[in-house]
Amino acid sequence: MQRVLVIGRSPGVILDTVEILRGRGFQADATNQFDDVMVEYDTVGLDIVVFGGMVPAATKQHLRDEISKVNDRVTFVQGLGGIAGLIAAQVEGAASAAGDDGAVAYDAARRSVRLTLAEPARVVVDAWWGTSFTPPEPASTSLRVTDAGFDAGAHVIALPAEVPDVASFVTVSAGAVVRAFTVGAMPEAVTRLVPTGDPARPSALPPVRPVSTHSTTTSERVHRP
Repeated sequence: MQRVLVIGRSPGVILDTVEILRGRGFQADATNQFDDVMVEYDTVGLDIVVFGGMVPAATKQHLRDEISKVNDRVTFVQGLGGIAGLIAAQVEGAASAAGDDGAVAYDAARRSVRLTLAEPARVVVDAWWGTSFTPPEPASTSLRVTDAGFDAGAHVIALPAEVPDVASFVTVSAGAVVRAFTVGAMPEAVTRLVPTGDPARPSALPPVRPVSTHSTTTSERVHRP
């Protein structure tokens, strides 16, 4: 069972991500208490660490450095957006030993997923996009684009027009391969909110309730008040 730690800011997003990952067989935990990571968690045993977009760059680098000192096999993942299902798919992709050799790709110019399958496979394509960016709890929706068996060979799956060109993403599961792609970048109004970590530039984000989870099984979850 692979161990995952999600480090983010939004309580709802990180807790929902943990719930999805535990349901998929991961031993997953999450925290928005950045300063406590090295004390509260056994970073030696982690397989994957996910950073949310609102974690300051300096904090991410510090944690990467400190975790890497004690764990040289950990995989770091940068979350593409504050959407639990999207983050979970990114973790699945990082955890998979299957290499696709470019067999799964996103064609931005044509807004299409391109597949080159060496053998028949079940293919699941989901689109995700933000519907509200009000911190600390962003909102989102998703659309199942396709879920079907595909023959070996080349295939093109176009995204529906209803998938917007901003704050949007697509995840692709093709057999054992899972990949996530950005369709439309996050709006500048959101990226400007990312804390700098500079005391001279106070964060524009509202405070959040402190949340950490600690698990010994996939079902146990503890919230810190």
